[in-house]
Amino acid sequence: MGATYLVVGLGNIGAEYANTRHNMGFITLDAYAQASNVIFSTERYGDVATVRLKGNTIYLLKPSTYMNLSGKAVSYWFAKLKIPRENLLVVVDDLALPFGTLRMRKQGSDGGHNGLKSIDQHILTNQYARMRMGIGNEFGRGGQVDFVLGELPEEDRKLLPQVLATAGEAISSFVLEGADKAMTRYNRCVKPAAEPQKQEKQEN
Repeated sequence: MGATYLVVGLGNIGAEYANTRHNMGFITLDAYAQASNVIFSTERYGDVATVRLKGNTIYLLKPSTYMNLSGKAVSYWFAKLKIPRENLLVVVDDLALPFGTLRMRKQGSDGGHNGLKSIDQHILTNQYARMRMGIGNEFGRGGQVDFVLGELPEEDRKLLPQVLATAGEAISSFVLEGADKAMTRYNRCVKPAAEPQKQEKQEN
């Protein structure tokens, strides 16, 4: 019999935040749901989708609270589904990592991230897995808020499908193989796909 997992993507609700760096958690879960051919439905404290993966059940949660209240949604679903702590994975954006870098950890500090801070406070532990999605930190003094609430530049948007596909593989690996193997395999920077080389025309 398979196990049950809760994968939470952090972000801010509202169309104005949809494609911003701070919503990488939402964006990642949307891509994973689409690849799994499931859709989200609006439930208490968030949008929820259910993925079946080789006998396991994965609940995807996008909290409908704002980022700094994410813990309320996570604690509700964590308790409702009776999820073992080791089967909780939170997907979150990270300023400290370059764009395209994935970093999964089995536990850790909130790193100054308000969403993780709220979760720690509500479930009374930081002993749960999180996958940090690098967004870079190319901003000047006082520019952090505008940066994280800004949209990805064109260069990053081109790499995004590759990043999201790799993140989806990491989520599946976490469920099927466990955090240690997923970390070994996917804690890396997703490289841009190589440009196809143009064949030079041969002169007759």
